[in-house]
Amino acid sequence: MASENKVPLKENERIDDLERNGYRIIQDTERFCFGMDAVLLSGFARVKAGARVLDMGTGTGILPLLLEAKTDARHLTGLEIQEDSADMARRSVCLNGLEDKIDIVTGDIKEAGKLFDAASFDVITCNPPYMTDKHGLTNPNDAKAIARHEILCTLEDVIAQTAKLLKPGGNFYMVHRPFRLAEIMVLLHNYRLEPKRMQLVYPYIDKEPNMVLLEANRGGRPRMTVEKPLIVYSKPGVYMPEIYEIYGY
Repeated sequence: MASENKVPLKENERIDDLERNGYRIIQDTERFCFGMDAVLLSGFARVKAGARVLDMGTGTGILPLLLEAKTDARHLTGLEIQEDSADMARRSVCLNGLEDKIDIVTGDIKEAGKLFDAASFDVITCNPPYMTDKHGLTNPNDAKAIARHEILCTLEDVIAQTAKLLKPGGNFYMVHRPFRLAEIMVLLHNYRLEPKRMQLVYPYIDKEPNMVLLEANRGGRPRMTVEKPLIVYSKPGVYMPEIYEIYGY
C-alpha cells in the first residue's frame, strides 16, 4: 500500500488515485496531465522480474509508478527534461514511499547516452511527443506543447538513445500515432531495434485507430506479431472490459 508520507503541494496541484496498490500521483491542472496512452502502454509493456527499467520523457512519473505497481522490476528510472514535471514526479515517488525503487533524473533525452551507462537497461519505455507540425503554437515553451510536439526531441532522438541504452536482447515499448507508423518502422530498423509486437487502439469498433502500441527488441530476429485490436469504448463513457482490466478497476 502507498505510504502516508506528507508531501507539499503547489498552486493548481492535486493528488489523483491510480487505482493500483493504493498509489497516488501529483498532477498540475494547468500543465500536461497523463492520459490513457500512458496507462495503455503500462499494460502493453512486459517487464520481467528483476529488470532495470528506464522511462524516457517520464513527465510526472506515471509510467514508473504504474510499472512498479504492476511488475516485479528491480528498479525504475524516469528521465524528464522539464524540472517542474520532474519535481512533481519526485514528490509522487515520495508520496508513495518508493524512493528505494524509483529514481527521477532531470535531463535531456538527446543526452541520455551520456547520463546512463551503455546497455544498462533491460526495458525502456517512452510516450513521446506525437506531433511534428509546430505551426500555430503560441508558446513553444509551454509544458503542454512540449509534451505533444517534437520541440525538445524528435522520434529519432528517442530511438537512437534507446539503441545505446538497451541491453542486447532488451525490449523497447512505445505508444505513438498510426499516421507515423511507416517512419517508426524505418527508424527502428535503422537502429537495429527489431519490431516484435504491435497493437492498434481504436476509440470505437467502427472508428479508425488513434494509437499504436509497439514492442521492439535490440538485436532480435525479424518476426512481428500483430495482436488483436484494442477497442476503448463500447459506447460513450463506457469502457470495454479490457480497458477496465488495464486500469485495474
